[in-house]
Amino acid sequence: MKCLVPLTSLALLSACATPPPEPTAEVIEMVVPVEGLMAVDGQLMLDLESGVYQCEFGAHIDVLRESGTGIGDGTRISIGWNGGRYHLERDRSSSGLPRFEDRVNGLVWIDLPWKGVLLDGKTQKPLANECKAE
Repeated sequence: MKCLVPLTSLALLSACATPPPEPTAEVIEMVVPVEGLMAVDGQLMLDLESGVYQCEFGAHIDVLRESGTGIGDGTRISIGWNGGRYHLERDRSSSGLPRFEDRVNGLVWIDLPWKGVLLDGKTQKPLANECKAE
């Protein structure tokens, strides 16, 4: 954002440098018009793909979105990563974006329409980033 203000107006200048607030689910819903986008109890329900996601540095994650098993409502996924298979349950997120966690094994999968991110559940640091469906 460009701000054209006199240098004598430091209060206005500092206001221009203030980053915008994080978007909420309501803002995302209004700004990103996605066909068939639904929100249930403030949580976005995105129709995302199962399959192998290729990530940075050659990592890959096999994501299976459980459907046809009576739980195809977006509440569970199964991932294959680092030689293991993990079952993650959806958690509420403040942004409304899909966030799945396996508390026992300490894994968190964040689903975004344009990429996925696998986090260490304890430190919240990325284990695999920029993961995109093939």
